[in-house]
Amino acid sequence: MKGLPHFVLSLFLLSFSMLCIQCETKEENQNSLLSALSDQPSIKGKPAYLNTPYVTAGNRVYTVGHQNGSFPDLGWHVSGEMGGVWNHPIKLLDGYMLSVEQNQKTYCLNNASTFTNYPLASQFSFKVDETITVEMVQFVPDDVEGTIVEYNITNHSKQSQTLKLSFNVFIDLSPVWLAEKLELEDGTDNVSFENATNTMIGKDENNEWWVAIRAREPSAFSEKVPCNYQRKGKGKEASLLGEVVISATQTRTIQYYIAGSYMSREKALINLQALSKPRDLLTKKSARYQQISRRSEIDIPDKEIQQLYNWTKYNTDWLVREVPEIGSGLSAGIPDYPWWFGADNCYALQGLLATGAHEEVTSTLAIIDKLSEKVNDNGRIMHEASTNGVVFNPGNLNETPHYIFLLWQVYLWTGDKLIIEDHFSTVEKGLDWLLQDQDKDGNLYPDGPGMMEIHGLHSEMIDVVVYTQQALDAASKMAFTLGKKEQGESYANKAQILKEKINGEWWVSESKSFADFISSKEEAMELIEAAIVRADTINKPWAVNELNAQLQKLKNAPKGKRGFVVHHNWVVNTPLEMGIADDDQAQKALVTARNYTNRFGSYVTGIDQDESTSETSKWKSFSYVGAVMTLPTGVQAIAEARYGNIDHSLDYLKKLYNSFSYAFPGSMYEVSPDYGMIAQAWNIYAVAVPIVNYYFGIKPNAPDKTVEIAPALPSNWPYANISNVRMGANNLSLDIKKESEKTIYEINQTENWQIVLSFEAASGVTVNGEKLLWEKNQKPILQLNGLKNIVEVYY
Repeated sequence: MKGLPHFVLSLFLLSFSMLCIQCETKEENQNSLLSALSDQPSIKGKPAYLNTPYVTAGNRVYTVGHQNGSFPDLGWHVSGEMGGVWNHPIKLLDGYMLSVEQNQKTYCLNNASTFTNYPLASQFSFKVDETITVEMVQFVPDDVEGTIVEYNITNHSKQSQTLKLSFNVFIDLSPVWLAEKLELEDGTDNVSFENATNTMIGKDENNEWWVAIRAREPSAFSEKVPCNYQRKGKGKEASLLGEVVISATQTRTIQYYIAGSYMSREKALINLQALSKPRDLLTKKSARYQQISRRSEIDIPDKEIQQLYNWTKYNTDWLVREVPEIGSGLSAGIPDYPWWFGADNCYALQGLLATGAHEEVTSTLAIIDKLSEKVNDNGRIMHEASTNGVVFNPGNLNETPHYIFLLWQVYLWTGDKLIIEDHFSTVEKGLDWLLQDQDKDGNLYPDGPGMMEIHGLHSEMIDVVVYTQQALDAASKMAFTLGKKEQGESYANKAQILKEKINGEWWVSESKSFADFISSKEEAMELIEAAIVRADTINKPWAVNELNAQLQKLKNAPKGKRGFVVHHNWVVNTPLEMGIADDDQAQKALVTARNYTNRFGSYVTGIDQDESTSETSKWKSFSYVGAVMTLPTGVQAIAEARYGNIDHSLDYLKKLYNSFSYAFPGSMYEVSPDYGMIAQAWNIYAVAVPIVNYYFGIKPNAPDKTVEIAPALPSNWPYANISNVRMGANNLSLDIKKESEKTIYEINQTENWQIVLSFEAASGVTVNGEKLLWEKNQKPILQLNGLKNIVEVYY
């Protein structure tokens, strides 16, 4: 539909202006999102990173743009199209932009001076001129296929001002990655305007993909936009026009609603109507975020780590993607991995268990199981699937055993026996696939790629073997739980054999490290030669020298398979992460691992480490090739904690904090400090598991209604508190205070579970004021019952 004739538009804008004069106050204040955010936590971004991405997310829709308010083409999975407004499995808009016309001069609001992030909204600050400023708020509600954009326009002058507004939208109704596998073809978009409902409607000509946009106040329509915006795709621009009169020193609030549907026009309009009460939607979402905050809520002396922990819970929630036809589950990362992964979730869901998001865990498991069975039907767990349900990679070898291990952890935290009853056939088939189909020589080492994606590295991999050992151990426990004694004994026997083999055959004493891989001499020489080329290409002369020396030594070595340390990949530390390494070897390997770090964390591949220790330029130290990532850093934090090195563990969390809010406030990038995904699911594993499972030492057994508590606080923490730790039907809180001669533990729970409390060797103990008979060399473990216990341990 064409824009309104000029004289009709003029009359319309006159009536709109009169209407705005009358409504300039109470109703706007009641609807304002900005005023409702005043009591929410927030973090301001850095001016240097205004031209980098942010995300404002709900479970159905999210928006990705730049922190200055612009929407450049970004991303690579769908080249240049991973930004904008997404309603998976389709994209709605490339972006939007308000333009303000004042005294016949147009200002396009795409150059914000400040970006502020909230857990549930984003704020952008613009300056039009010396008299007019604009605060834009972006909010995506729960469970609605839409988003709300609000502009708070302030007149700082002493006289009334009239502004012409144009809300410019850049429609691009297009499909998500791998749509061609479903024979979906993106069509040209068309746009029209319904005067009766004040609604702009966009439609893809080939598909039932719709977007609907409406202003809170009546608007006119134009197919022209005053702000030039170059973009990819088959989209269409259009504008909603209005006029606002702002009294002297007053603020006016203008809101726009954007909704979509990949089903029908009617559904898009229903979704649009659902956005009509933004304050109610914000209040509802705020209440849910308060629940997120209160679950496994911590109070610790290190307020930086506390902030990191709190915001990691928030930004993990940003990654929940719901597509009702498939399910609701945790995606991997934004902007380029907003879909579901097996490997990523095997880590991330452990963090969600520790922080009480149990429904999100079980719903994500359902998606992984459903999509894996769809493409494999043999127990193999898929690696990556788009939100349209197309599986890209049917699964690497590490994912199947890691998933089996995860299932047992879910059972321990939730107590839901259906988890193992419903999945045990997957466990059986998955282990058969690993140890029969993928282990040709029958040595319990499956052959093929694991977490590391290095060309040619497809032999027997340490992470695959470690997670297989843990899968066998978990499967044995599941079998015993289900009354399958013989099967349980068989799995347990293999788990024990494999543990011994890992500590024996995989340990490389001269390197003080577990091996990257086991292979023949000839295969190892090929991989070392490739590694030399890699190290030389990225200018790592120390690595070239080390590898050349290893290659020369290997030429004279006898033939036969054995373990090799070539790349110093982070996965060599998975035996420590899982706690199956012998203590002596573990301590040596932990010292070795500390050599392959910098102030942001652990290198993915040790030979990529920069020789420079000055780190005067992060641009020299960081690239996708020589990456430091949050996952290996978190794995090291867990490994150090498992073997009693709590202060070293905390050092790794502090390295993570150095990446926190580095570029995107409130989040950590996938690659430290500012590369790759701006929000990443496995970060919750890296942060929450060390704190909850090890510093507070909480390990539940919900099926047996018991919980082990073995706190190990960092040496410089005189106190620590965690509350509302969810485990089955129980909620547990633990308060720890260190005094000069004693430590006080206060434990509260909502269900009367048995508590097993471990602590350092003590000279005396009181429980609830009653002094116990205590020998100084007595084993420092107590069994407690009751809803509240106060234990004083004297040294």
